[in-house]
Amino acid sequence: MRFRVRPVGRLAGTAEVPGDKSISHRAALLGALAEGPTEIHGYLEAEDGLRTIAAVQALGAEVTRKGPGHYRIGGAGLRGLQEPADVIDCGNSGTTARLLLGVLAGQPSWTMLTGDESLRRRPMGRVTAPLGGMGATIVGRAEATRLPLAIKGLRPLRAIAHASPLASAQVKSAVLLAGLYADGPVSVTEPAPSRDHSERMLRQFGARVASDGRTVTLTPGDLHGTTVHVPGDISSAAFLLVAAAMVGDARVTVARVGVNPTRTGILDVLRAMGAQIAAEPSGPGDDGEPAASLRLGTAALRATSVGGALVPRLIDEIPALAVAAAAADGTTTIGDAAELRVKESDRLAALARELAKMGVQVEERADGMAIPGPQRFRGARVSSGGDHRMAMALTVAGLVADGETVVEDTACVATSFPGFAETLNALAGAPAVVVEDE
Repeated sequence: MRFRVRPVGRLAGTAEVPGDKSISHRAALLGALAEGPTEIHGYLEAEDGLRTIAAVQALGAEVTRKGPGHYRIGGAGLRGLQEPADVIDCGNSGTTARLLLGVLAGQPSWTMLTGDESLRRRPMGRVTAPLGGMGATIVGRAEATRLPLAIKGLRPLRAIAHASPLASAQVKSAVLLAGLYADGPVSVTEPAPSRDHSERMLRQFGARVASDGRTVTLTPGDLHGTTVHVPGDISSAAFLLVAAAMVGDARVTVARVGVNPTRTGILDVLRAMGAQIAAEPSGPGDDGEPAASLRLGTAALRATSVGGALVPRLIDEIPALAVAAAAADGTTTIGDAAELRVKESDRLAALARELAKMGVQVEERADGMAIPGPQRFRGARVSSGGDHRMAMALTVAGLVADGETVVEDTACVATSFPGFAETLNALAGAPAVVVEDE
């Protein structure tokens, strides 16, 4: 699939984005581990989210789809999951694979996980090492650091105090999920705070979780089914916000977006670049996740600097920010973001390579990039490399380019934002993004 993107002069209206991917994964997994049923509203029905639903079904949890984004999960309890009859395919979803490893560390039977070509390249040692230290047996490629992996858990697992070398919500969450099966409290200390969806949701399900600065501690105990309302995904909203800031005449509202403070780095940076963003709270959900309607229009963007503790709060939004940076006055620098090299693609290399095709010069650095501006985008033929966030970032660039842009390999957008092209077309009031089969 490819997107044929035509430049637009105007974006206007109100849009919604799919449910938050991070929260959806966690709701399905905790629902499967809980005693009693869990009702999930607003679940992300994109490929990544559906991989987690399929995984908990394979492990014996009863899942009923009651309507769009509405799922009932009949919890199996901490000790009620079963050995799956087949390999569990995590597709392109790193969150599914890493968090599921945490759950499986407490299951006393063998389970094998695999994924697509991209996921099989992504590092898993950051998760398998601490889980192995807790007593799980894990074997697989590259000394158990690459999928496919087979894991056999242990009950009880050994409690650990894990000092993570990187700020990663996936690592933290995997260890905390394994901690539900431990023989004592389990803690994770990070070099900087990462997104805290797991801590919030674990508490909602009845777990005892304490946070003290950069350390989170879980004391093992049973979980109880509950109701989860998933807000819109700010990582998906970021592409609409950047498009609105760049298009010549724009006034866009993105409704009911999750604004968890550990995820709102994109808003801080856009404001630092001169965007006027109004946030009208729409109230916390039952799980304590705050949400708001975000409204902004065209902005005279200026350069800024992104690095340090800010990076974990916007790591997935950097492809969108890179496009905004090229239109800003001055040189924007992004650092401390080497993690982008092990995402669905090497996003630092991909941004430099693909934006260069559009006439935009990016200085690629070991852990980031420098982007001078303002630069003009030139219509070109570019490729996502199978990375959904690259596909959407290049599409946004095409909206403000001189001439038509063709973005190749865009089927991957379905992993997080299946209606992305339709949403942009509705805001443009015209077919700005035409979807074609390759």
